[in-house]
Amino acid sequence: MMTGVVTATRRATIRLVVIGPDQRREEIEVVIDTGFNGFLTLPSHVVHALNLPFVGNRRAMLVDDRSVVLDLYLATVIWNEEEREMLVLHAEGGPLIGMSLLYGNRASVTPTPAPARRPCPTLHTPRRQGEAHLPTESG
Repeated sequence: MMTGVVTATRRATIRLVVIGPDQRREEIEVVIDTGFNGFLTLPSHVVHALNLPFVGNRRAMLVDDRSVVLDLYLATVIWNEEEREMLVLHAEGGPLIGMSLLYGNRASVTPTPAPARRPCPTLHTPRRQGEAHLPTESG
């Protein structure tokens, strides 16, 4: 069983070991992204540190509906105490694991309560993904 943490910014994370072709290892914290249907994304500093072999590129649709072409690399990941070879996408930002890697596994997230703070405003149904309407004082 693998365990992780929910960060202060409410992101579910786990630690993963990624292995390059020369057996160099990097332990990284990855965010679990259930909206990503691939296996894993890695930023350039990890791709270059591990000297991952380039295998091509792939078109990807981002959350904001933009289509981009991302480089594809081959890496080995320790997953459930076993080495798994997989294709990883080079994408800047924090590393993400997606549903292809999670598939066939049980994932459970239990966020711990945040310390008491001022009340949050009520959110209405978003008009578009990533956009929320906050009520104003006039209603």
